[in-house]
Amino acid sequence: MLGTVLLLLALARPAAPDGTASQRAEALKRLLEVFGMEDPPPPPAHVKQPPQYMVDLFNTVANADGVTKNPDILEGNTVRSFLDKIHSDKMHFLFVLSSVAKNEKILTAELHLFRLWPRATDGPKRHHFCQVSIYQVLDKSNPDSPEGKKLLAARLLSLQGSGWEVFAITQAVRDWTEDESSNQGLLVLVHSLGGGPLDPPAVQFASGRDHESKKPMLVLFTDDGRRGASLPTAAFAGMTVPKLNGPRSTRSLDRLQPCQRHPLSVDFEEIGWSGWIISPRGYNAYHCKGACPFPLGENMRPTNHATVQSIINALKLSEGVSSPCCVPDKLYSINLLYFDDDENVVLKQYDDMVAGSCGCH
Repeated sequence: MLGTVLLLLALARPAAPDGTASQRAEALKRLLEVFGMEDPPPPPAHVKQPPQYMVDLFNTVANADGVTKNPDILEGNTVRSFLDKIHSDKMHFLFVLSSVAKNEKILTAELHLFRLWPRATDGPKRHHFCQVSIYQVLDKSNPDSPEGKKLLAARLLSLQGSGWEVFAITQAVRDWTEDESSNQGLLVLVHSLGGGPLDPPAVQFASGRDHESKKPMLVLFTDDGRRGASLPTAAFAGMTVPKLNGPRSTRSLDRLQPCQRHPLSVDFEEIGWSGWIISPRGYNAYHCKGACPFPLGENMRPTNHATVQSIINALKLSEGVSSPCCVPDKLYSINLLYFDDDENVVLKQYDDMVAGSCGCH
């Protein structure tokens, strides 16, 4: 976290004319590592609208600045969305999962299909329900044979209505991520209650050729194993960032101010990341600055260790013991909604990115 804040401070300043371009490049590289990336994804080749489901999920999990407001909603720390690559009018779908990292644990996988309103020309139906079955394709040359497909999920649906239907297909996706060549797609079949095929199907789902917001979509909830740092820790001591400009008297006055939280704006457009980050456009990371003078009051939120250290420092009972430092004692996570290298939309949560409050440690 210390390295992150110092990097953000460096990136927020305009490049000096004395050859700091390489320093800025190194800072951006380190910042990418914080976000778990080697290189920034390229912006989409064409203007693309993210799936509404992903936008709604982001708004449910985070506030406008990306700070997590409902920490218990996400299962894991990553949500990935994939659109169908076949774009066929038939209900055969293929989702390419090459962007899923090897260290990601697949927690839940869902097939999202948008059910269209029944056509008016279909006329009255003898029955009110049909059965929708989702199959994993085992042999794409003969998917209709018993050996060519494997049943993943089945559900009775009313013949009337419209909207999203979600089917759990977790095990199939786990198989695909372990052996990429086994991914031959999904097949969706609609049957009568007696099990016979319906032609035309009594229930129609939007295909890859339909409106962008209604395309078939695979949603993965995963966890990449990243966890934030524990608090308190001495590593945050360096987050008391002194001003580098202004008269010395002003800097001295800053050091006399009590420990408190100060704004630290992070603008993704200034960093050059606005092309691939959908939301937020930036956020307030905050930083801690100020003095921890003796005696430490409760408003300083001191730890017992900081209180003892403050006493030792004030009474000069031991040489080389400094006063406690002003550091974050509560940290919040942020969420990014962005396009990955394959132009899939990803929602990822990052721990310990915002200083929630400050104390003397």
